[in-house]
Amino acid sequence: MSAPPTESRNAPGTLYVCATPIGNLEDVSLRLLSTLREADAIVCEDTRQSSRLLARHEISRPLLSCHGHTAPHKIRALAERLAAGESFALVTDAGTPGVSDPGPPLVMAAAALGVPVVAIPGACAAAAALSIAGFDAQRFSFLGFLPRKPGKRRKAWEEALARQETLVVYESPYRVVAALTDLATVAPGIMVCACRELTKKFEEARRGTAEAVRDSFAAQKEIKGEFVLVVAAGTGVKRDDESDD
Repeated sequence: MSAPPTESRNAPGTLYVCATPIGNLEDVSLRLLSTLREADAIVCEDTRQSSRLLARHEISRPLLSCHGHTAPHKIRALAERLAAGESFALVTDAGTPGVSDPGPPLVMAAAALGVPVVAIPGACAAAAALSIAGFDAQRFSFLGFLPRKPGKRRKAWEEALARQETLVVYESPYRVVAALTDLATVAPGIMVCACRELTKKFEEARRGTAEAVRDSFAAQKEIKGEFVLVVAAGTGVKRDDESDD
């Protein structure tokens, strides 16, 4: 059941950057629901996807499309509406806008016109995976999606591993085995937590060496669901001061 309406808190002429559930539609805050209800319009990556969340919580607001391929002049037009006094809630299909999702162009366009930009924090797949991986997260690097070509992907792994930090990577089910294979090649024995379908019915986290986790997925007939790979800092990585003896 959706939360009861609250007193309006949305300020006019403001862009609210709203994190939405990454799977389970119950992962919302009272502030998010209030912001969505009170917005003059909701700016969506995919209006069809956002409609499911809004229907679940009985919210009906005008929906405006704004995604990774939206033309600059349309983004400027949205920013100008904000500058004229409308308040918009910016959402993507899942998670936090701007974190490997569309969002920055509208944020920058609004800020350039002096429009206040306010974060409505919430779900983020990277943070969720870090929290259950069990690896040191005092320092970590978020790589987003790796390059698709094997050579560039291996180079990306090598450069990131040199930082000696925990790494967080998003990966497609169609490329996760290849990504883990390349990781195992450049850092034999490195530890990984592969999180799949976070917050959804078939959520799981597999921990082990890159080789072991790779083999466990390679043995499956079909791999489904988006992945977050969390790679432990330093384990299995040969340092410059290590001897070959």
